[in-house]
Amino acid sequence: MTVAFGTILLTFIMATLRATTPLLLAALGGVFSERAGVVNIALEGIMLAGAWGAAYFSFISGSAWIGLLGAVFIGVIMAGLHAVASIKYYADQVVSGTAINLLAVGFTEFMLNRIWGQAGSSPEVASLPNIGPLNFMIYLAFILAIVSWVALYRTPWGLRLRSVGEHPLAADTLGIDVFKMRYAGVLLSGVLGGLAGASLSIGLLSRFVDGMSAGKGFIALAAMIFGKWNPLGAVGATLLFGASQSLSVIFQLMGIQGIPTQFFNMLPYVLTMLILAGFVGKSVAPAADGIPYRKTN
Repeated sequence: MTVAFGTILLTFIMATLRATTPLLLAALGGVFSERAGVVNIALEGIMLAGAWGAAYFSFISGSAWIGLLGAVFIGVIMAGLHAVASIKYYADQVVSGTAINLLAVGFTEFMLNRIWGQAGSSPEVASLPNIGPLNFMIYLAFILAIVSWVALYRTPWGLRLRSVGEHPLAADTLGIDVFKMRYAGVLLSGVLGGLAGASLSIGLLSRFVDGMSAGKGFIALAAMIFGKWNPLGAVGATLLFGASQSLSVIFQLMGIQGIPTQFFNMLPYVLTMLILAGFVGKSVAPAADGIPYRKTN
C-alpha cells in the first residue's frame, strides 16, 4: 500500500512539473513585460508561434537545440511586433496583443499546411533530451525563474526596468531610457514565451500540433497576477495550475471511476477565472502597466 501511494505521488509530481513548465516560462515572460509597463496578452500567440518555430527548425536541421533557438527567434519576432505597436506607435496594448494572438493562429495553420502538406500536426521531429527522469526544459524553467528574480531584484538593470513600469517620467528624468527598457522587457517576454512553446512541441510531444498552446498563455497571465508580478510568485502560482491539470493522473491511478476526463481538463481554466475574479482587483500591478509613455520636451 505504501509503495502504491509512493508511486502515485511520484507520478503526480512528475506530471505536475511537466504541466507547469510552459506556464512558468510564459509567466516569467509576462513578468518582464509588465514590470516594464507593457501589458502582454500576446503570450498565447508567442507561445504558439514558438512551438511551431521549435518544431520547424528542429525538422529542417535534425537538431532539437537548433529548434530551441528557432523558438526563441520566432518568439522575439512576435514580441517585437507587439513592442513596436505598443511602444513606438502607442497602440492599445490589449488590442495589439489580441492581434498577435490571431496572427499566430493563422500563421501556424498556414505554415503547417504549406510545409508539411497536412493539417492537425507535423511529422515527428527531433526532441530535447531528458536529464534523469525529467525533460531538459523542466530544469531550464526553474533555473530561469531564479535567474529572473535575481535580475529583477538584485541588479541595477532590474531596478531600472521596474522603475519604468512604476513611474516612467521619474525614470526618464533620472536619465533612464524608458523606451529602451520597455523594448527589453517585451523582447524578453518573447524569448521566454518562445521557450514555453518549445517546451510543448519539442519538450513534451516531439511534434507541433495545431493550436497546441490551448489557452496556456492566458493561464500564464493569470498565474503572473496571482504571483503578484514576481518570478518566485509565478513559480508557486504555476505549480498550482500544473497540479490542477494533473489531478486526473491521481484519480486514474487510484482507480476512481465515474469522473469524466473533461472535468479535469477544464479545471485549469476554471481556476484561471476564479483567480482573475478574486485577485485582479486586489493584486497591485505596476503603476504604469498598460499606459503608453510619451516623452515630453
